[in-house]
Amino acid sequence: MADIVVAIVAVFFAGMGIYALAAPAALVRPFGTTLGGATARAEVRAVYGGFGLAIAGVLGYAVVADDVRTGVLLTVGAALAGMALGRLISAVVDDRTPFYPNWFYAVVEAVAAALLGAVAFAG
Repeated sequence: MADIVVAIVAVFFAGMGIYALAAPAALVRPFGTTLGGATARAEVRAVYGGFGLAIAGVLGYAVVADDVRTGVLLTVGAALAGMALGRLISAVVDDRTPFYPNWFYAVVEAVAAALLGAVAFAG
């Protein structure tokens, strides 16, 4: 079951990464962001695309490499928790946002962080 949890989170990151590489403008459109040119597209491809694929890769590696498993799961879990925290802080200091996309992704990030942490501490 633990490997399934890690695999699901890895697939989420891989999907985000592939989508960002293929269609960077479409990825950020739900957030009200428009990309002005090649530099902006490159930024989305790097931050969401390349990073997403790298995270998917290390999570996949963690499934088969017991010596790094706990560290990888805690690191990715902490990154996801930080993303959710950023959304919560924004809710306090900024205008209200609709459930989708901000709160939807806050829930996804928080749940994935908690699951990865639970798997890491379960051993």
